[in-house]
Amino acid sequence: MSGSQVPVAADLAATDDIGWAVRLLAATPTHEHRDPELLRRWARAADAFGAALAPVECEARIVERDGGLELGLLARYTSRPPTVELYTDTIDLAERVVDARGWRDWYPPGSVRAAALAHEAVHVHLHHGPAKSALKSALGHSALRLGRLRVSGHVAGAEEVAAHAYARTVCGLGRSPLLLTAALAAETESGTAPGTTPPPARDARREN
Repeated sequence: MSGSQVPVAADLAATDDIGWAVRLLAATPTHEHRDPELLRRWARAADAFGAALAPVECEARIVERDGGLELGLLARYTSRPPTVELYTDTIDLAERVVDARGWRDWYPPGSVRAAALAHEAVHVHLHHGPAKSALKSALGHSALRLGRLRVSGHVAGAEEVAAHAYARTVCGLGRSPLLLTAALAAETESGTAPGTTPPPARDARREN
């Protein structure tokens, strides 16, 4: 995509948080041919689930380091041992992108780091507790039905949507971090990010 084709800030912001959540699901493997209305229903359910979660403490060790730009990461959770890695170089870049696009009212200073940590804290919470089953129930996707028996199915990408909604809510952001992720992706393709080469459109990667 050429620089002239990259959406400007207003175009990115014109898509609401649910719209970006639908795009995330649509880009997730296994959803390529899903009904868009089904994806929107799942996106709304996951967003509502994440926004309604009570604040959770991060139960993993927190490590701050550089190298996120090379990896294309803001943060990631690894479970063995439970660790949340925050990539300070990517976080600093994201803060500059917020300023460049005039989104400071939505993402106050320091909020990118706070949102990244909150996002990963929810992944820790879902990985180790009963909330993962609760999310499946909220989505209403059935993997198996036998008479009255219904087994809730996994919806790929829904946990990401929930984590973004949680971060938006507990950090008091005006918009979901998904919008900022989209801006980083646009800057990656245009090569116009302020200060350095930006990361791909990934905010986290989990390794089990």
